[in-house]
Amino acid sequence: MSRLDPNKLHVDFFKGVTPVWPILGRHYTLTHSDETGELFLAVGRRYAYERIGPMRDEVLGHWLCCENGYVLKFSVYLGGGNPELVKKRYEIFVRELPLALEAIIYGDRLLFESMPCLYETPIFIHFQSPYEEFDHVERWGVAGDWKI
Repeated sequence: MSRLDPNKLHVDFFKGVTPVWPILGRHYTLTHSDETGELFLAVGRRYAYERIGPMRDEVLGHWLCCENGYVLKFSVYLGGGNPELVKKRYEIFVRELPLALEAIIYGDRLLFESMPCLYETPIFIHFQSPYEEFDHVERWGVAGDWKI
């Protein structure tokens, strides 16, 4: 069951990117407002670092080419403070990533609809932390798993 309210998702396409082109070089920056529950997706040729707040709870992603097609790689920053805080941030990200992935796939749905084979693109999440036990990559299915 989807948790995404499309009315709370705001999508901006930046210079050099259209809703259907290009695939390679396409970067996603997903941020949100804790107060309103709104989600903000920037799609561009680079990450929208200017939209990232001090809490560092954004989701960043981009397309990669591999021998079998494409891969979507996302990253989230867990931080490097107290290990208990890093663990808590990991748990929050794991809980909220389904919503984030739904927002990104829905927000860029015209790209996927123009090339339905992209729904088979594997998704990998890099949880970033200076602590080795928290710094790892997980596979989160394929893009079509997050279609609403």
